[in-house]
Amino acid sequence: MRVEDGFLRSRGLGASLVPPLSLVADDLGIYYDPARPSRLETLISARAQLADDQAARAERLIARLASGSVTKYNLTGAPPALPDGHRILVPGQVEDDASVRLGSPVVTTNADLLARVRAENPDAVIVWKPHPDVAAGLRPGKVEAPERWADVVAPQGDIAALLRAVDAVWTMTSLTGFEALVRGVPVTTLGAPFYAGWGLTRDLGPVPVRRHGGPRPTLAGLVHAALIDYPRYVDPL
Repeated sequence: MRVEDGFLRSRGLGASLVPPLSLVADDLGIYYDPARPSRLETLISARAQLADDQAARAERLIARLASGSVTKYNLTGAPPALPDGHRILVPGQVEDDASVRLGSPVVTTNADLLARVRAENPDAVIVWKPHPDVAAGLRPGKVEAPERWADVVAPQGDIAALLRAVDAVWTMTSLTGFEALVRGVPVTTLGAPFYAGWGLTRDLGPVPVRRHGGPRPTLAGLVHAALIDYPRYVDPL
């Protein structure tokens, strides 16, 4: 059994020792390792078909997440003003994190991620958002001179507010991609996060073959699996 943080974690950073309000327990693998099946994959496949009450519950959850600006860490702060144009949010990641090491074998660093996004989107407004643990100096992944590729650097602020202001997200395996899908923002993946390969994202990375050609969940099915079926929550009060 493998235990990890859930996708709605806390108000603050785990690296700052803020305790989690949700955990996942996986008896098959773990969601960030695409080399083998996980319990989450099984749940996502099973939610390709939702009963009416399950679909309604997932849709209510999607609406509440969007209206309440709920994300994994729920950090606050106003985002910077963004120039006009096709805005692409590029979320940074912790470079030694298992989701990068195991799930993104081609693009492996934040600098490579930014360079790839700029190369494929030469006229876009690229917004670089360092991972909060990296911005706080707690984990590796700092990009030197990100302005070589990015038009805007946004080290602080609410990721939900940024998602409302952009037109697309490009990522390796960041959970921000999942949070973007919840808000209707198109997502391109360069790795193989748990939400890739189901027909809901544009996938340029090595997504496992077992996800292709199988059951295709709707966004409601993906959300039901990832946020209702998979985790266990603790009420802090």
